[in-house]
Amino acid sequence: MSPAALPALDPSFFEPAQNARAWPFEEARKIVKRLEKSGKGEALFETGYGPSGLPHIGTFGEVARTTMVRTAFRLLTRDQIPTRLICFSDDLDGMRKIPDTVPSKEAMEPHLQKPLTAVPDPWTNEYASFGEHNNAMLRRFLDTFGFDYEFASATEYYRSGKFDTVLLRAAERYDDIMKVMLPTLGAERQATYSPFLPISPASGRVLYVPMKEVNAKDGTITFTDEDGRDTTLPVTGGNVKLQWKPDFGMRWAALGVDFEMFGKDHQSNQVIYDRICAILGGTPPEHYVYELFLDAEGQKISKSKGNGLTIDEWLTYAPTESLGLYMFQKPRVAKRLHFDVIPRAVDEYFTHVAAFERQDAAARVENPAFHVHFGNVPKVDMPVTFSLLLNLATASNPETPEVMWGYISAHVPGVSAKTHPHLDALVSYALRYFRDFVEKTYRAPDDVERAALEALSSAFAALPPDASNEDIQNASLDVARVIERYQDHSKKSPTGGPGVSGDFFQMLYQVLIGQERGPRFGSFAALYGIDNTRQLIADALAGKLAG
Repeated sequence: MSPAALPALDPSFFEPAQNARAWPFEEARKIVKRLEKSGKGEALFETGYGPSGLPHIGTFGEVARTTMVRTAFRLLTRDQIPTRLICFSDDLDGMRKIPDTVPSKEAMEPHLQKPLTAVPDPWTNEYASFGEHNNAMLRRFLDTFGFDYEFASATEYYRSGKFDTVLLRAAERYDDIMKVMLPTLGAERQATYSPFLPISPASGRVLYVPMKEVNAKDGTITFTDEDGRDTTLPVTGGNVKLQWKPDFGMRWAALGVDFEMFGKDHQSNQVIYDRICAILGGTPPEHYVYELFLDAEGQKISKSKGNGLTIDEWLTYAPTESLGLYMFQKPRVAKRLHFDVIPRAVDEYFTHVAAFERQDAAARVENPAFHVHFGNVPKVDMPVTFSLLLNLATASNPETPEVMWGYISAHVPGVSAKTHPHLDALVSYALRYFRDFVEKTYRAPDDVERAALEALSSAFAALPPDASNEDIQNASLDVARVIERYQDHSKKSPTGGPGVSGDFFQMLYQVLIGQERGPRFGSFAALYGIDNTRQLIADALAGKLAG
């Protein structure tokens, strides 16, 4: 599958984009000013990828967020300046450790420290190397989400000569690079450090060895190879690669990168990347540093620990767009990435999509859905929220989506899986999420709560079977208003008396659904059905739920 074509933009957004304040526009304005200053006729965006492992949720986030900035730049410039997004794979790096995922670690051991594109593919014979296998997985991953990008391989770029000019400059300015790097290292590391990593002609491994000579005139380095011989190699043609920090700056200088974002764990190195880029004749790109994801306990997510959500796990329980929204929201705030955040992200996404239809162009460019869809927001009718579907599943224990659709079709006439495919997909997601994560913890009602539930059942009995959400909600409020425990004297009821506290509805969800909270109770009861809700109350009063 080839990368997606860059989608067209609606020109009606060009003007309101000029004053938009959403963070992608703020970042894009920096790039606009940069190009105005340089006179450059193209904007180059870059993201990096280490192919020692498979693509993950952070990979998605980085490409999605960069694409959001790219879209904002296109709008600000009225799509008159060409843009490119390069997804760069550091596949010339040495394999420093053997991944846990490979079939045979023993078979991989002889290839430690060799470039990833020189390590055999441990899974299939389809690819020439481990690096090429993981590169293919990256491309397949990005293509699945429809990103427009150009794939770049470090192996190909080094070996084809695309970096040769800047690598020769690195040899000329070796001492300047060392002056940047050495103060960042400990004494022992300083004694052996070199920004150049030769690829041993004897072993094929990427070597971390000191230089005996750097000959700027000839563009060569001399070092002691693993066989004990002094060896001289040209810095060009893929014989040598740079250490990862100098490599960052070299790549920016060689390619003319205008924008690259990275995680907070890179922030302390940013000044190093920038200084080396400048030493090598480039202008450091605009940066955007995003916060890292945390697990449910607030610990940094680590691939080796496996303490965070994978992208496959998220997409098992929710649509891609909900993950896109999660990535858009507050990138500079550390956020917990665990299963409990999914339902809210889903409902917020559909809320933004619904609002988009009612907004003018100025409001639309600020709408998160605009950025999730890179300016092309679809029309989606979602008559039932994800949270409501989860509560419906909790109350009804459905075995199949058809059971859920029975409730939905009764509540919203004319709506079916065929007419509302997005809702049908959401039903399936809700069922999976309910079965895997929803824990029901019912409690028995006390005497005050029993009286409230009996009064609520009687009030519901007086309603017509097709009572609206509002009628059911108001009937519930009328019951609670006369019960002292649930009176909120800071609020006023329509009749002038006290309002109703949230404790009343929390009690209903704890006793009837086994959850701490839920969506608007009137909406739930309307979807589940008045008779079914009265039966739920009867079961709670009879001790069948908490038991």
